[in-house]
Amino acid sequence: MLLLAVTLCYSMHALAEDAVATEPAPEPEPETVPIVAETPPVTAVPDIFDPLESTRDYLSGRITRFASYIDSYFGGNEHFQERNTSVMHVDFSRATGYGGSAQYDLSANLNLRLPISEGRLHLLIETDPERILDDEPIKSSTVLNAKPATRKSIALAARYALEAKSNWSFRTDVGIKFPIPPRPFVRSKLGYSTSLDDWRLSIGESVYWFNDIGVGETTQMDLDRQLSSSILFRATSLSTWLKDKQNFDMSQSFSFIHTVSDRTSLIYQASVFGISEPAAKITDTVLLVFYRYRLHQKWLFFEFSPQLHFPQENNYKVSPAMSMRLQMLFDDARASP
Repeated sequence: MLLLAVTLCYSMHALAEDAVATEPAPEPEPETVPIVAETPPVTAVPDIFDPLESTRDYLSGRITRFASYIDSYFGGNEHFQERNTSVMHVDFSRATGYGGSAQYDLSANLNLRLPISEGRLHLLIETDPERILDDEPIKSSTVLNAKPATRKSIALAARYALEAKSNWSFRTDVGIKFPIPPRPFVRSKLGYSTSLDDWRLSIGESVYWFNDIGVGETTQMDLDRQLSSSILFRATSLSTWLKDKQNFDMSQSFSFIHTVSDRTSLIYQASVFGISEPAAKITDTVLLVFYRYRLHQKWLFFEFSPQLHFPQENNYKVSPAMSMRLQMLFDDARASP
């Protein structure tokens, strides 16, 4: 009997423990989350000028492409300097009348890209490297104010150029002029270009040192606007300072560049030249028409430019002049098909 009672007590105790173990645990009370009012999405207020964005982008790109095409077609100093591919110019020219030498002038420039440097290094061979300081593509080849050098020189230079990024560009040259004795020189240029609605703005700042002319600085600003599918308007402001002269040579040019066909282009240009010291004054006013014709393929060109000068040294009386040039360009883009 005692054994039976002990067994029954143990069984009841075990059943009680099982009941407690199988009883579900009470669920935790849910946390109270503060209610925050949702902020309605901000709806952009439409601008009445929004539809003009695509038109503005199209026109800005078109101006840039057309202006670049103009500069490449005329093959001026600026285009030659900015090229990242190998190119050579050979020019045979003559200028007569006011400011002209009435003699034929032969010049050549070679810009050789070194592929091993991914285009950052160039080898330059130039005649009269001081002429390259004038970056205006049209004036440098037409206006006769810059008289030919009395002593022809040849320069050998190395260039380091950074790839243009975010509308900025930079290049620097270190070279030597010949004949003997060799004369060193250094040139650097920082450029910036951007679109302003229907205009394109380009600014260039050049600093340089030549053994024979000393330290100098040139600032140039171009404003381009495409007036039609074949006409570009360009306003160019140019200022040059030389330490030895201690004055500014300044010019302002207005040009209408007319692409008549794929072989013919015309430029109508008015320019004013002046100096700042010893007193600010106009030294010359020039009116000209510039005609450029592609004689053969994309590498042989002929240029003709009748001009009217009104120089101070002639008491601002009209002084006719004329320039002619035969130009040969050698690069991959101008190779015959």
